[in-house]
Order: sequence, then structure tokens, then C-alpha cells
Amino acid sequence: MKLSRPNASCFVPDGVPADSALERITHLGIGAHQDDLEFMAFHGIKECFHARDKWMGGITCTNGSGSPRRGAYGDKTNAEMMSIRRTEQDLAASLGRYGAMIQLDYPSSAIREAEQENFRDDLRRILSATRPEVVYTHNPADKHETHVVVLSAVIDAIRSLPPEERPSRVLGCEVWRGLDWMLDTDKVALPLDDHDSLTMALTGVFDSQIAGGKRYDLATIGRRHANATFFDSHAGDEAQQVWFAMDLTPVTREEGPDLMPYVRRYLDRFTADVVNRLARAEATAVPI
Repeated sequence: MKLSRPNASCFVPDGVPADSALERITHLGIGAHQDDLEFMAFHGIKECFHARDKWMGGITCTNGSGSPRRGAYGDKTNAEMMSIRRTEQDLAASLGRYGAMIQLDYPSSAIREAEQENFRDDLRRILSATRPEVVYTHNPADKHETHVVVLSAVIDAIRSLPPEERPSRVLGCEVWRGLDWMLDTDKVALPLDDHDSLTMALTGVFDSQIAGGKRYDLATIGRRHANATFFDSHAGDEAQQVWFAMDLTPVTREEGPDLMPYVRRYLDRFTADVVNRLARAEATAVPI
């Protein structure tokens, strides 16, 4: 499979030939940056970790050249950071027993502007080669612009495939904005219990970011526990750790809605819920 960027790579941890490795992928995470997959697509990682008939695949779209750097990494050049982050991501793939880990090596600016067409073509090639059952990617309400650009490209790439080659489920996951604001009936709750050691191993790999001043390892576990506890105010917790996602499957279907109006429906339902609760409270308030 030919990819657009000369330094794009496909790493197969167990050494299977690349074509065979891609064909076995059942769960595919598509993230903008190194470490996005381990935070947002852990549900897929843990689903495949002990399975014989399921394989996690990963795509990291950017090359890490714009990574923040402090402490021991404060004097690293862009080229050095790219190498460090690529190595960290491949190590995470080994620890997580991924079926394949693809790094597309785009600068963030390229996928936002100059090379959007090449980027979408790469995604389409990989999706066609893997034909996963489930795709995990960024959610449309994420506040990181590159994440949203990646999401848009993923949706376009999936919709360009013949209907029979499209994944059965496409999930837009939390990273740079939680999805707690969605109505409980709208959000997809992904339970993540019983894998704390794997979580810590995978998030701890990205030392260049954690030692550089961002405690993603602690924040990830904290969000999981908060999601589980605050999910239902009137019942005990069914899971101890939960990650939220938005179901994007409808927008990948042949006659499905466009992404913008689809997301607006969720936003409108959230607005209506807040306004209606306030209205009911004011209507029953006892005058002072």
C-alpha cells in the first residue's frame, strides 16, 4: 500500500507481513497526534488485547514536529521530537498488541491546508485495505482544530468507499473536550473497567509529553472515573470507568445526514434540555 508522504510508516509489532496485518484489523483508531489513540480509543485496544479474532489498528496522522517541549525535552529540535514521538507511538503499539500501527507523517499545517486531498486519499486506502468493523476517531465538538480536521477527513474518506466496505460503527471520542454535555440518551458510554495496568503502561509511554508538563496519564484516568460517577444521578455506577463517544455512524451512510446538521441536533437537544429544566424550576419556585 503506497502512502503519500515519503516517511510514512507501517509498523507491525508481531512481524506479520503488512498486507496480512492490515487485512486482520477489526477495530481501527484514527488520531491526529501520537498518544491520541491511547486516550480516546482505549475501548478498542482493550477489546482486542486478549482476543484471538479481533485486532486493533492505529493511524496517527501528524508527525509530532509541533509538540510542546519542556524539561528534559526543552532543547529538542523539531526533527528530534518527530523521532521521539514516532518511537513512543510504535512502543505503545507493541505494548497494546496492535495488529498494525500506521504513521502518516503529515505536518499539522499540511492536513489543514496544502495536502488535504493526499491526506484523504491515504485514509481511504487504509480503510479499504483494513475494512474495520469499528472506527474510533475524534468527535465534532473537540476544541482542537487539527482533531476536527482529521474527523472531517475520516468521514469524507469513509463516505467515498462503496457501502459494503464501510465500517459498521464509527465513534467520535473525547479528547480536547468532554462529551458529558450530551444527553445521556445520546452519548455512547464505553466501559473501561479492569485494565488499569494496561492503561498506565500505554499512557506512560509518552514521556515526552508527560515530562514536558502535561499529566495526560492522570487526566485520562480522572476523566474515566468522573464520567462513570456523574453519568447517572439516581443509580449506582454500572462501571467504574467510562469514556464517552458520539455515534457518527449515520453520517457515513449512503443517505445519511451531513455532519454539520447532524451535530446541530445534539446541540439543540442539549440547549432544549437546559432551558426546559430552568423553566420548570422557575415555574414551581415559591415567591420570597
